Amino acid sequence: MDIFGLLLFYTFSFVSANEDERLPNKCEVCKFLSVELQDALEKTGRSKEVLEVGEVLDSGKRRRKIRYNTSETRLTEAIDNICERILQYSVHAERPGSLRYAKGASQTMTTLKNLVHKGVKVDLGLPYELWDEPSVEVTDMKKQCETMLERYEEVVEDWYFHHQDQRLESFLCQSHVLQASEQECMNEVWKGDVGNKGGAEEAESDGKEDEGSQEEEENLHDAGEL
Repeated sequence: MDIFGLLLFYTFSFVSANEDERLPNKCEVCKFLSVELQDALEKTGRSKEVLEVGEVLDSGKRRRKIRYNTSETRLTEAIDNICERILQYSVHAERPGSLRYAKGASQTMTTLKNLVHKGVKVDLGLPYELWDEPSVEVTDMKKQCETMLERYEEVVEDWYFHHQDQRLESFLCQSHVLQASEQECMNEVWKGDVGNKGGAEEAESDGKEDEGSQEEEENLHDAGEL
């Protein structure tokens, strides 16, 4: 058992060394920024909330009403701390390219934790309670995410108000952030994960809930009309 643990330690050390030499590239940062922002927006896309904007003047002019799901407020709330969500990712060194970044524990870490629970001594050079802390790679991706979002905020706003017929990763990453030679990661899909089926199911049922609401929405305005 000690020999097995030693071999596993050397294997993990080799993986860690490779991970230290590998920081996220621009394609990967843009890809996961887009994934997280798109997901955040999809979670509020079905809201029926109505916002009142403007001030009530002495002339008696009424405040205008806009739908929350098309408002700037919705976008602002989604963007706020969106890069913090990157810290939920882990490095899955056994996967190629951008697929190495995913939420949940990697196979390597899961194996090591199972060994610890079985009584095997595993020394990674840091306390067990810190094993789940964000890695150097993930922390770097979060910082790059914040820089990218600040630089391309107007592009994101343009997509939100005028181009939501396109996926955000296509409009932002492929059309504005990345050169053609930098887009390889956009086509990488991990088929072993379930993916965001919930978002697709919500979109499918969205149309059903919206039936019969057209009469109510006639008095509302899209944010772009203001």
